[in-house]
Amino acid sequence: MSLRTVVYHSQIMLGLTTWAVVGLVCFVKIAETKKPHILFVLADDYGWNDIGYHGSEIRTPNLDKLSGEGVRLENYYVQPICSPTRSQLMSGRYQIHTGLQHGVIWAPQPNALPRDSPTLPDKLKEAGYATHLVGKWHLGFYKEEYLPYNRGFDSTFGYLAGREEYYNQSRCIGGGICGTDFWEDLKPAGPIPNEYSTEMYSKRAIDIVNRHNNSKPMFMYLALQAVHEPLEVPERYKEQYTNIKNGARRTYAGMVAAMDEAIGNITAAFQANGMWDDTVMVFSTDNGGAIWAGGNNAPLRGCKATLWEGGVHGVGFVHGKALQKKGTVSNELLHVTDWYPTLVGLAGGSLNGTKPLDGFDQWKTISEGAVSPREVLLHNIDPLFEPVGDTLEGSPFDNRYRAALRWGNWKLITGNPGAGRWIPEPKSEDTHIGVDTVDTTKGIDSVNTTKNLWLFDISMDPVEKEDLSDRYPEIVMKMLTELQKLNETSVPCHYPPADPNSAPAFHGGWWGPWVQ
Repeated sequence: MSLRTVVYHSQIMLGLTTWAVVGLVCFVKIAETKKPHILFVLADDYGWNDIGYHGSEIRTPNLDKLSGEGVRLENYYVQPICSPTRSQLMSGRYQIHTGLQHGVIWAPQPNALPRDSPTLPDKLKEAGYATHLVGKWHLGFYKEEYLPYNRGFDSTFGYLAGREEYYNQSRCIGGGICGTDFWEDLKPAGPIPNEYSTEMYSKRAIDIVNRHNNSKPMFMYLALQAVHEPLEVPERYKEQYTNIKNGARRTYAGMVAAMDEAIGNITAAFQANGMWDDTVMVFSTDNGGAIWAGGNNAPLRGCKATLWEGGVHGVGFVHGKALQKKGTVSNELLHVTDWYPTLVGLAGGSLNGTKPLDGFDQWKTISEGAVSPREVLLHNIDPLFEPVGDTLEGSPFDNRYRAALRWGNWKLITGNPGAGRWIPEPKSEDTHIGVDTVDTTKGIDSVNTTKNLWLFDISMDPVEKEDLSDRYPEIVMKMLTELQKLNETSVPCHYPPADPNSAPAFHGGWWGPWVQ
């Protein structure tokens, strides 16, 4: 063989080797950038002390296992009530920037999450995802354009308002105004199946997984009705807790058991369809537990609808093989607004076109244990809540109004934060604790009901026992200044009165859009 032939063959082999290496690199690159499926499970009114790994007597084997294999978020915050948490998840923006500072969106209210910025599913769909909502919306529906199907979801199945019966999907408000709230995409989803909703929604989620083309990434937002009141559950779940004598707590424990089983069944469907290894799962509550309906937040102070830790310190975790450090606990500061940029970033999407976000991309914090980029967290500023007491001399912010702010480990509360009791977990022998009617707007302080300022070091005092506002006036003033800066960015609060034209009697017995 001539020298020229040898050189020629060597060049060919070198070229083939080079292309092989390039091809391998490209393959690795594609594998590295494969978009994960995202399963976001949002429980309703799920208390801090209602999950097994927090020491509850309520058993949650599936949630314990999933969280133990992933990252438990122990310094994670949500809003104290439903619509605000959901609005911040869907928008990545504080409620002071969407006009939803006050209360929830009631069924007869012409109110909704504004359409001035894309939702989380909008951005995920833009990134190539199939997007599905199963369960609760609670972000307004008075016009068809506000239905979740028109807010970025390819399919929707569930209910639009805040609460309803678990078996017949009926919803009543004051004055005996009742109707059915059960929708699929752009129309009522009748006939009513008369099936316990936790099981019904888990079956729908499994059906979506079974029919999914795995070549396309999927975002499933599973917003369960569980474990919100009314207290309803099949007997077989409640029978697991005959040792609990408190009737409300026993039923609630059964509701948690049904939810835990449903989540186990759904994750098993992901596994059976070869999707689980490529899935990132997020689990979160929407607010603290409702102590008048079986929930419990011990040892935290307060409950749902309050600005105490029991209302806003949420149960949450992340699971998935994409996590770099699994089986860990994160004590870094995270907030529900952070999911928007975090999940869009994880999906390889773009944040172009959004209004300024209040959330941070926390993937490195969650996955690698990096320091959280979040130093400040606004719990809320509510201009419609009734003011309390007097304004602090020299305060840049009117501390008579309900507000709360975290700055590092410091937490400042102003105005009326709601009932600030510590409710112990009802144990086996208790028949009454936590089931009395609680007015969450009262009982601020058993000694002084005109007090309107508290300062806590949450790292040292997570149960908010020691008010440090008198000891650290300079910290108080610094945080009041920050509150005022944030307040100056607020948009007007939108909280319209009920519209009588919304009554289901005018719409075939269904709750649904009523304004053209």
